[in-house]
Amino acid sequence: MRRPTSPSRSYLLRPLLALVAIAGATAVLAWLRGSLTTATVAILYLLPVGLSTSLWGLGPGVVAAVAAFLALNFFFIEPYYTLTVHHTQDLLVLIVFLIVAGVLNQLVGRAQLGQALATANEREATRLYELSAGLAALNDEGSILRLLGEQVLHALEADQVEVQMAGAQNGEGRWRLPEGPSPLDGPPHAVAPVQSSKGRLGEIRLWRAAGPLTEAQMRLLRTYAGQGALALDRARLREAETRAKVSEESDRLKSALLSSVSHELRSPLATIKAAVTSLSHEDVSWNSEARRDLLAAVEEETDHLNRLVGNLLDMSRIEAGALKPDRKWNALGEIVEGVVRRMGAAFAGHRLEVDVSDELPLVAVDYVQMDQVFTNLLSNCLKYAPPGTVVAVRAHPLADGWLEVEVTNQGPPVPAEHIERIFDKFYRVTNADRVTGTGLGLSICRGIIEAHGGRIWAENRPGGFAFRFRLPTTFEGHPPPAPMEAEAE
Repeated sequence: MRRPTSPSRSYLLRPLLALVAIAGATAVLAWLRGSLTTATVAILYLLPVGLSTSLWGLGPGVVAAVAAFLALNFFFIEPYYTLTVHHTQDLLVLIVFLIVAGVLNQLVGRAQLGQALATANEREATRLYELSAGLAALNDEGSILRLLGEQVLHALEADQVEVQMAGAQNGEGRWRLPEGPSPLDGPPHAVAPVQSSKGRLGEIRLWRAAGPLTEAQMRLLRTYAGQGALALDRARLREAETRAKVSEESDRLKSALLSSVSHELRSPLATIKAAVTSLSHEDVSWNSEARRDLLAAVEEETDHLNRLVGNLLDMSRIEAGALKPDRKWNALGEIVEGVVRRMGAAFAGHRLEVDVSDELPLVAVDYVQMDQVFTNLLSNCLKYAPPGTVVAVRAHPLADGWLEVEVTNQGPPVPAEHIERIFDKFYRVTNADRVTGTGLGLSICRGIIEAHGGRIWAENRPGGFAFRFRLPTTFEGHPPPAPMEAEAE
């Protein structure tokens, strides 16, 4: 066990230094005694007295004052080398000197004490500010308690500090700084509870070789504990707020999902039900063209339902991080051509322009997923573009190893405050009350493009709106192969 260093040697050394200062001053003044008056000598003695008090404290200053009083009487007041005083004037000089030396000691001592208190208060305020600033940046309970322990360790010059959460067991919720067993035996020298209005949150235990804390140090320790309690309360409130927001957002998304899906399911199911009911009436005479129309309607609405379920499954895979594209070298023009051919009937009321050259470099993409990206983007354009307007698909290579694709339409612009959110789930802005859809298509596009290492965004154009995305033309560090090589693969 370490023992505190005894301060007795320091207490003895300081008065001795004060006596040495008076002895030195006496030697100098004795050498000049013939040219100095008694009053001048008394004034000059005040210098080492004040210096002793300033350097070593009030006690050594008092010792210096008494020694200077005796030296003044013994060496500088006739008869010399005795302590007797024959003249009233000399007695007055000694009395005044003793009074002035005492007052000087008191003034210097009070000034030192005030300066020490001011310095201590400044240091305490600085440490509290550092603690408050550090705690304000933390939201984790463990980080808060660890920082609290570090600050207490340095501020109170402790050998070890332990901060423990209330109810902590098996070493969890406990931080000991520095780590390891306590270097001191016995119970802690100070314990401060971390207490808030909601109850006891934990406690701070402190060991130090210098012994128990002073009242001022205990007050500082309790202040640190109070700051820690406030930070813990704030962290718990923020955590509760975050959980509430997550729960609220989850409920909102669930409501939006149920609303969108129920709306989307109702229309195709009603169409399928009506068509099947009509086809089931054998007593009604149906010509072959009517049957074909009803069967085509059933097929179209079934495809619609299939796309809806597929979007929901894709969204769940994207959120779970399970969307893994099967990337192979493909020609982007072939993907676009397949999508346009399949969606041909949907473009009946619009003019479609495709500018995707066969000379474009191949891209390493999942054919099915990229087919879905173009399908979703074109479907979105057809929903919002006025009839008779142009919907265009263009692609061109960039100089830095990327391929950029644009899908544009002449629909209404999206307000600037909403344009960053159109790729969010269930988010629709323009004509959201009149346009069908779950609001998942664009979110799925973003998930697929980002899974391919690309980036997708939207922007308003003069007279229209555009989706743009970029795909890398290299895959695993390899450039795209020639078209014949890709076909061989």
